Amino acid sequence: MVNTAQTVFQRPVSLKEVSSHFCSGCHHGTVHRLVAEALDQLALQDITVGIGSVGCSVLLYDYFDIDVIEAPHGRAPAVATGVKRVHPDSIVFTYQGDGDLAAIGTAEIIHAANRGENITVIFVNNTTYGMTGGQMAPTTLPGQVTTTSPYGRELQKEGYPIKMAELIAMLGGTCFSTRVAVDNAKNVVQAGRAIRKAFEIQVKKQGFAFVEVLAACPTNWGLSALEANERVGGEMMAYFPLGVYRDLTEPTDREPGKI
Repeated sequence: MVNTAQTVFQRPVSLKEVSSHFCSGCHHGTVHRLVAEALDQLALQDITVGIGSVGCSVLLYDYFDIDVIEAPHGRAPAVATGVKRVHPDSIVFTYQGDGDLAAIGTAEIIHAANRGENITVIFVNNTTYGMTGGQMAPTTLPGQVTTTSPYGRELQKEGYPIKMAELIAMLGGTCFSTRVAVDNAKNVVQAGRAIRKAFEIQVKKQGFAFVEVLAACPTNWGLSALEANERVGGEMMAYFPLGVYRDLTEPTDREPGKI
């Protein structure tokens, strides 16, 4: 018998051959794969430096077969800025969660974007502090229960969830700002395209590129993997609409927030 089997799915070269430690239903592994696929497709593995933040996102160095630098909490954009300016021919990206980027790191991300630093930022928004116990984050949804908002987030006391993709899009130095999700096959494909584009923008020296990825945290949400995935496509997207919020590489007649 002739063996006609073909490999249609395999590990990206830019990922190490190791088992995942992430919780069941966590989307970090999916986002890792999309970033690694972009690096492979653009042949960037050997010149890429990843900047790990604090939180579940810090474990970047366990999975990516690239150079990685760990930054203090919230300071990944500042570290990335330094690396890129010293090594302008390197491809530099940060990989950050919402507690890191949108809380303690607000100043760093805002000013890096406003300066138009030629770096790529991958922002995983799962509306909670995942590694430290599920506390309320700047992106926690209205009414969402967390360990520090046991009765749900109250807008009158804690304010509104921050919409980072829209905020970054308003800054003069931003070239590209988009929000994607990885809750179904169609959205995973679109997320992969957006992440690849964010790296292409850096390769072309076009400026600051920001990709927000809506993701699930089943453990800290107290939901099953399936329930958490459904929450991303329902409650999260209702508050954080998917779309391109700024794209200076395309004609400017695009309606804000529309893909």
